[in-house]
Amino acid sequence: MLKENSGSDLTATLEKLKHFLPAQAPLKDFIHHNTLHAFQQDHFLDGLNKAHEIFGYKVFLTIQEYRALYKEGKINPACLDRVLNEQKTDDTIFWRSLMISKKYPDDIQPRIGQLRSNWKSFFKIDLDSLVHPTLFRVIGSYLDQGISIWQFPTSENGFLESIKELEKSSMVSFFRTNRVKDMLLKEDLSLEKVLNILVGQPSLFEHYLFDQQFAHPGWSGIVAVIDEHPNALIDTKKITFEEFIIFEMLLEIDALDDYFGTIWSPLGLKLEALPKDLFRAIELKESSEIKRLWQQAYEWTYYDEVLKGIQINALNKVSEQTAISRSFQALFCIDDRECSIRRYIEIEDAKCETYGTAGFFGVEFYFQPEHGKFYTKVCPAPVTPNYLIKEIENTNRHKKDFHFGKHSHGLLGGWLMTHTLGFWSALRLFFTVFKPAQSASSVTSFRHMDKHSILTIENINGERSEDGLQIGYTVDEMTDRIENLLRSIGLTSNFAPLVYVVGHGSSSVNNTHYAGYDCGACSGRPGSVNARVLSYIGNHSEVRDKLKARGIEIPTTTQFIGALHDTSRDEMVYFDLKILSDENFKAHQENKVKFRRALTQNAQERSRRFISINTRKKSESVHKKVKIRTVSLFEPRPELNHATNSLAIVGRRSFTENVFLDRRAFMNSYDYLKDPTGTYLLSILNAVAPVCGGINLEYYFSRVDNQKLGAGTKLPHNVMGLIGVANGIDGDLRTGLPSQMIEVHDPLRLMVIIEHFPSIVDEVIQRNPATFEWFKNEWVKLAVVNPETAEIYTYQNGEFKSFIPVTSEMTEISTSELATEIASTHENLPVYLLKNSNL
Repeated sequence: MLKENSGSDLTATLEKLKHFLPAQAPLKDFIHHNTLHAFQQDHFLDGLNKAHEIFGYKVFLTIQEYRALYKEGKINPACLDRVLNEQKTDDTIFWRSLMISKKYPDDIQPRIGQLRSNWKSFFKIDLDSLVHPTLFRVIGSYLDQGISIWQFPTSENGFLESIKELEKSSMVSFFRTNRVKDMLLKEDLSLEKVLNILVGQPSLFEHYLFDQQFAHPGWSGIVAVIDEHPNALIDTKKITFEEFIIFEMLLEIDALDDYFGTIWSPLGLKLEALPKDLFRAIELKESSEIKRLWQQAYEWTYYDEVLKGIQINALNKVSEQTAISRSFQALFCIDDRECSIRRYIEIEDAKCETYGTAGFFGVEFYFQPEHGKFYTKVCPAPVTPNYLIKEIENTNRHKKDFHFGKHSHGLLGGWLMTHTLGFWSALRLFFTVFKPAQSASSVTSFRHMDKHSILTIENINGERSEDGLQIGYTVDEMTDRIENLLRSIGLTSNFAPLVYVVGHGSSSVNNTHYAGYDCGACSGRPGSVNARVLSYIGNHSEVRDKLKARGIEIPTTTQFIGALHDTSRDEMVYFDLKILSDENFKAHQENKVKFRRALTQNAQERSRRFISINTRKKSESVHKKVKIRTVSLFEPRPELNHATNSLAIVGRRSFTENVFLDRRAFMNSYDYLKDPTGTYLLSILNAVAPVCGGINLEYYFSRVDNQKLGAGTKLPHNVMGLIGVANGIDGDLRTGLPSQMIEVHDPLRLMVIIEHFPSIVDEVIQRNPATFEWFKNEWVKLAVVNPETAEIYTYQNGEFKSFIPVTSEMTEISTSELATEIASTHENLPVYLLKNSNL
């Protein structure tokens, strides 16, 4: 049995270790997060310096890359001067000369790993090569979620008990020597005991544990996540982080016993001098300081022109447009990929109105498809829902592929298939390669839910599931949720006859990171169910009566329609159209044509990033090729996802309507006039900071260090137990994002730009300490534009300071000129002002 540690120090060390390990969830729940979350209590630049010195991470571009950007004009000399004048007032000329010309070595000597490296120095043995293959295969088999035909013989008492049962009943052993086997079967194991055997010196225990676990941070990180959140796995497996470490240490002791017998001494007793503390104070090296200055100049080059464009847009608006009769309204996710589709829809119909909000649309629940055994969370990861939405009367059946059945992997079944269907399988694969089409292996957002099914949205009799979740919402609960949503985005009057609630998802094939392409606010799933749920609520007569009593009157002629936008195919599907009145159905048919044209234009704009597609061809032809990308087996980039994200805009649509932001902005609708004290602003920022900030930072760190903080290229990836991916069969799990997702990303921190008064925003961000940390420590940048004067204020060193852009002029172009610009380059486009446009 596993014995508890005798001291509290090791317990605290394990918690500290969990905090620093990657917190990436299994593939099915791939949710973006701040890769270096453990350093978030420090200022961004200081935290990055610690991560670099301790763990050897690359946290900036190289100095050579910054200098190349400077020569290309992508770092503005005026912005560089401003950074130097603010931070190096004593000698700006000296520091500029260092930045421009001095040579610096690129070598990295991290503190991590230095203690365990002594196994090679003193004992001439490589424990990693002897231990990792067995460790990875065993833990992968134990946690397997369905790839393996035969399940790992598990015990209800946990991972080590399962290992013990196998040792008792098997003819072979995981171990090569008797001492370790006897320890496992006959002794009370504790982490302290095995550490004493391996290390000997208690003062070195923490350092050794960090060295050991960061030799394979992927597997260690996933076990730590499962330990904290057992429900992260569909097929739950009982395991603790401590058990995992003990098993690895048993393998290490076994390897040493097999190599030396029992004459070896603990590592700590062989050292002439004890190593220094892993987390001791860190000095800022000159080369790191140079990179910090370059990074800030790089960021402010972009921020400056964005803020100038928004300021000019605000100054050009004489007064707010009076309320007009809207043809339709559409609610989209704040996702940066929806930035451009909203623009094209508004071009197609000048009388329409679009909004942005978190893509779960304020309705938090688990979803259970009619033929599904498990619940899937479709709301932000930190939220634990108390509600369940079930699907019934599903008329759709997923296609099954005979080749993917378990019988095909058996000895007899596999042999028979090889000699009967093998030829036809090869022929089908040939046609799939040269004429791609959707198949059973495709991941498509439209399969998440049958659009003709019925959802259990309303709870009338208090019905609950077998797990204690309430099935559906009561009328009061529905009213609360739609009121909060409508007030947060500023849509409380002047409703159009049709209000579209548009969730989003993505389609692809041969893409292990598919969940990272769906809606982050829906825990990496499509937002189709949420769109239908909110639309049902918006159409509910009793909900409308209660809303009216609360000051929001929705006309009886207004109808909500759920929809789903597939962001990789640029297609849209609509739900529950049978509820529409004749007049609204006719209007919807006309709107569908507008949406279709907008989707085609959007696909053409996206295609400029795809080297294999000629953007200059007719839009219909380009759109067809974009769709083919999503079902192509040899295409590792079905879409580029959030690869250009750099902004989060919180304000009215008029705040940025004439500013071209090149699909780089998360856009959350918000009306400061309807929220003078910032009540709804706080709820928006509570989501924008961790969700949009987390997306941005995972892209940032995966871009600057794609080997340690990213996943490397997709091409050698193997799926391990449906949990994660690894290179080959014996590699560590890869964390972060693959190179195919970040190649075109500019590593800039997210800037949140809010339309409000700085005094209000200053008070609001301090209400929630967790949200305030993001802004106080500048892991995301913050700017506020005064809606009355268009003055800009940036948040620096804990306070708002007036900001005057160095950009003096902005290029103004028409939408037709913009289309030419879009087709002319694969690179990011400048910030433009759009003229002669209703945008």
